[in-house]
Amino acid sequence: MDIQNDYFPGGLWALKHVEAAAKNAAQVIAFFRKRGDLVVHIRHEFTSNDAPFFRPGSEGAQLHPSVINKGDESVVLKHYINSFRDTELKTLLEQAGVEDIVVVGNMSHMCVDGITRAAVDFGYSTTVLHDACATLDLEFNGVNVPAEHVHAAFMAALRFGYAPVISTSEYLNKVEGDL
Repeated sequence: MDIQNDYFPGGLWALKHVEAAAKNAAQVIAFFRKRGDLVVHIRHEFTSNDAPFFRPGSEGAQLHPSVINKGDESVVLKHYINSFRDTELKTLLEQAGVEDIVVVGNMSHMCVDGITRAAVDFGYSTTVLHDACATLDLEFNGVNVPAEHVHAAFMAALRFGYAPVISTSEYLNKVEGDL
């Protein structure tokens, strides 16, 4: 989700450790492709050219080449943090009979959090792969919060009340062992 050009170095809203996170996401996507599982890409665009990033139709709003969709893989276009809001995501999942969702992408404190909470609320068994997600430094009320702390706080909150939050290697080892 939201593994888009603007989040990478040289983009309008570069995230910390985004390249490593995208590499892990690509590994998971390749695994699902090999198994024949549904892969859905989610791409965020704001509705105004005045947006700070992901401007409509821009190169920055396009999926990053490391995770580009292939063949008949759907790309869901969203305009809100919650990937289910005003999109066809839920319909795609229902039509495919999906019960389990694995979340990878950006930003940990926004869209990763939003889709995870919504997916669980819709009844999906949801897993977040923490090292396949990225975020950036934030500031609140004069306090600078490093990206690593932002990421850790949101992963801890999701793990506490919503979903297992594990590494890419833990996930792949687990599912390969279950086969």
